Amino acid sequence: MTTLTAPGRLSRRAATTLAFASVSALVLAGCGGGEEGTDGADGGDGGDGKAVVAAIFSGPTNDADYNAVGLAALNAAKAAGAEVSFTEKVAVPDVEARLTEAVGDGATVVWTHGSQFYDATAKVAKNNPDVNFIAEYDGVPKDQPANVWTIDRQFHLGFYGIGVLASKLSKTGTIGYVGGLSLPFSMAEVHAMEQAVKDSGASTAIKPVWTGDFNDAAKAQQFTTQLLGQGADVIVGSLNVGSTGTFQAFEGRAAGDGWVTAKYTDKSAAAGEHYAGSVVYDFEKPLADVLAKIKAGEEKGNYPLGFDTGVTIKLAEGVPADAKAAVDKAMADVKAGTVKVELNTAKIG
Repeated sequence: MTTLTAPGRLSRRAATTLAFASVSALVLAGCGGGEEGTDGADGGDGGDGKAVVAAIFSGPTNDADYNAVGLAALNAAKAAGAEVSFTEKVAVPDVEARLTEAVGDGATVVWTHGSQFYDATAKVAKNNPDVNFIAEYDGVPKDQPANVWTIDRQFHLGFYGIGVLASKLSKTGTIGYVGGLSLPFSMAEVHAMEQAVKDSGASTAIKPVWTGDFNDAAKAQQFTTQLLGQGADVIVGSLNVGSTGTFQAFEGRAAGDGWVTAKYTDKSAAAGEHYAGSVVYDFEKPLADVLAKIKAGEEKGNYPLGFDTGVTIKLAEGVPADAKAAVDKAMADVKAGTVKVELNTAKIG
């Protein structure tokens, strides 16, 4: 295991203050066994003025998906002067132990990338009041510890825009949604799409399905094929590695015969000619902003992601101009507050 040496004889709080002293550039400017990496330190122990940030990722950081986005944010923190380390491919039952290890190794800030880690993060934070923690959550948690910042991912906002896109692209009037687990954030995504359809005055129907696994490409392909057979001509994917299955279901279909979207990163290189775009997430600014807040003495808070803070909809070149314009308008309306996207996590079906 890669370790970070504790900050000398200083108290943890004093070490945190020193650690953030050289990170002013930040202000200016979800399995299996764990694997770890360390970057940025010149062998320092946190007492040399570097922030010591440890991150915990649920999957491999080379997944070109959610974990890769997290690693990019961590590397940006490194470039701004922090000493960073990470543990990847951590299962939920193991995260509490990994959090405790990070604290013991001298981290002054511990970031868990994935809302499935929130409960364990809050628990360990309560037991370590002199360490700062950054967790992710879908909404604002109750009884949030005094030394925890949460990043509210607000996935429903992006899927409002995707709902506008899908409704514009559909010729059959039927959209398919392929999710992994039927979690509250997934329900909110579907409801946000329903709101987008309603707001547009369209009569588009949405058929949601859940494969039971965000990374099972075979199941994703099977469910997508079924939806296409039921008349859906736009498939909205809310998956990780499983997204490749939604792309494969379009193989052999004529150009222009249906569209598919994805989530987290631009997947145009793997998706083929039916790819319409993706809800893309960037955690570099959110992580930098939260680290700056902690440096300034704000040890607790909630940072909402939105179209001006880490979320965008990146469309493929082949998407018709009217659909692109509709998505741009939807994002602008949400940013301006003209449109309020409801956070509705009510279970579907």
